[in-house]
Amino acid sequence: MLKRLTFVCVTLCVAIVATLVAARQSTGNTISFEEPLSVYIAIGLIVFLFLPPLVLSFFEHPVLKIINVVYQSLIVFSFVGLIPVGFLIPNGSSTIIVAVLGTVASLASVIVTVRSHSILANYSSDVR
Repeated sequence: MLKRLTFVCVTLCVAIVATLVAARQSTGNTISFEEPLSVYIAIGLIVFLFLPPLVLSFFEHPVLKIINVVYQSLIVFSFVGLIPVGFLIPNGSSTIIVAVLGTVASLASVIVTVRSHSILANYSSDVR
């Protein structure tokens, strides 16, 4: 449980850093440090969206772990989708670095959740 919670918290921190990097490199009508309210709202939304994996990481039931893996897989895809965006913006190297770090952290979180007490082995033994 502690490993799962730690990896979800690390992924949350990387997502917040990605938001701050996006605010620093604002181009046009996006979040920027010139409008701090939009940055606060974006960070609040990220924390709100990370509440389900944080709460689900406390439980040991196999079905809840599978739901957590599916939810965290969506987070992995969002970080993977951020990588090409870094190539499209000027000076996007920091965005690419944060996106790769977020992908690695969230993928590690998924792997730790899957491997914790072997979800599939527990689930298949419960079905029999």
